[in-house]
Amino acid sequence: MAQRIEDIRGKTFADYEDEFEYLISAGIALNVQAISTPVFPLIESSGKNLLKLYLNDVGILTSILYGSNIRAILDDERSINLGSVYECVVASELIAHGYNLFYYDNRSKGEVDYLIDDYDSLSAVPIEVKSGKDYTVHSALNAFVKNEDYHVKKAYVLSNTREITTNGKITYLPIYDVMFFESTH
Repeated sequence: MAQRIEDIRGKTFADYEDEFEYLISAGIALNVQAISTPVFPLIESSGKNLLKLYLNDVGILTSILYGSNIRAILDDERSINLGSVYECVVASELIAHGYNLFYYDNRSKGEVDYLIDDYDSLSAVPIEVKSGKDYTVHSALNAFVKNEDYHVKKAYVLSNTREITTNGKITYLPIYDVMFFESTH
């Protein structure tokens, strides 16, 4: 469904910058900036020309993906891939609670879905969003948390689990717990 601009021959971010800015300014899309060095404060390391956009309406997204069959969501249908819906929900909630959104993408170490600033501990907090039953499998997040240069104090995995558990610095939360995240800046 998504296409990367770098996959389009001869096109760069500059060719689409006005269109991206329009979608973000109009509130149609949510902007998640790439981070090169994931340390607090994240804004210091954001890359201007590398970003992800999320549709700012989960209802429209689910309609695009599932048509009028809302049973996939309401019945918690396990055979349906809800990854993009979950990521959209998390982006919307974090923005609604005052966070600036960032993500980490490293060719050799993988991608972490979201990074947010924690003003209490003065550190970056990685967040991974998982929609499947293998929510404890997250090699990029594990590598991120173990990297001493990043000074990670805590990390979260949001998934369709119904319980809260912790494994080292990583806390596993139900996806709906994102509504309790509050920015303290």
